Amino acid sequence: MNALNPLGAGLTEMRTCQILGVPTQSGTSQPGCVMGPAAFRTAGLVNVVKELGWDVVDLGDATPAPQARLSHPNPILRNLEETIGWTRSVSKKAAEMARSCDIPVFLGGDHSMSAGTVSGVAERAAELGQPQFVLWLDAHSDLHTLSTTTSGNLHGTPVAYFTGQTGFEIFPPPTAPVDPRHVCMMGIRSVDPAEKQRIADSGIATLDMRALDELGVVQPLREFLERVRQGNGRLHVSLDVDFLDPMIAPAVGTTVPGGATFREAHLIMEMLHDSGLVTSLDLAELNPFLDDRARTSRLMTDLAASLFGRRVLDRPTRTH
Repeated sequence: MNALNPLGAGLTEMRTCQILGVPTQSGTSQPGCVMGPAAFRTAGLVNVVKELGWDVVDLGDATPAPQARLSHPNPILRNLEETIGWTRSVSKKAAEMARSCDIPVFLGGDHSMSAGTVSGVAERAAELGQPQFVLWLDAHSDLHTLSTTTSGNLHGTPVAYFTGQTGFEIFPPPTAPVDPRHVCMMGIRSVDPAEKQRIADSGIATLDMRALDELGVVQPLREFLERVRQGNGRLHVSLDVDFLDPMIAPAVGTTVPGGATFREAHLIMEMLHDSGLVTSLDLAELNPFLDDRARTSRLMTDLAASLFGRRVLDRPTRTH
């Protein structure tokens, strides 16, 4: 296993990837995300990664750990026990996968799954004595706590959880909280006041769509990747469907206009591949119930292919 440069070009050793479905929709009020992992598999994600030269093992789907009934002062919280159960089981599985393959890939499922995926891979980073970095590609910052959420939907809380913010005392504590200064958010365009304050206080690097319109994606991403490289860090990429403009990716229950274009998203994935720094990946918030002839599941699969090494000239022409 080439843990230092799992995505690097020119390697002769077979690179390894494990895939885990996380069919959770407990973090959202919109049903359908439970079908996300199956849609990725139907879109051919496993075979695509294999065709790019990877040794791929599909581990099937995770299940939530049993969780006793709990209470919280915020009465609007939805599916609290189930989300805690998912966090507990996925974190354990993510740590195991990060120990045994080059790139764990997690197929969602709503974005509450990242409370488990990121805390799990960060545990492995701590074991290796390396800092965990996170590239958060999303329309939302997901920095609410259990007390500040006004919707009760816990897919708005994973970043606050895995960076060790207060307010998650009834959750299993993350073994190795991610330093907020090691998180870079790109594509942000829907942030609540409580989250804005937490961004300002925490030191999270945030590039909203205005910044990307002015600067493009290349310079900010290069700067962040250089920080990861200089810090000898491990890099987790969390790609939410709503990072993309809903005109090209409609299959998400939290659409926000003005997202990333097809080429912006592919360029980010291609740069991530070229960097050789990515050590784990989330594909989150795919809701096939809201899709149009599988447009979104195919696009997300194509983006994953770019991260795993598919070049522009390799992309097949599709007929519909």
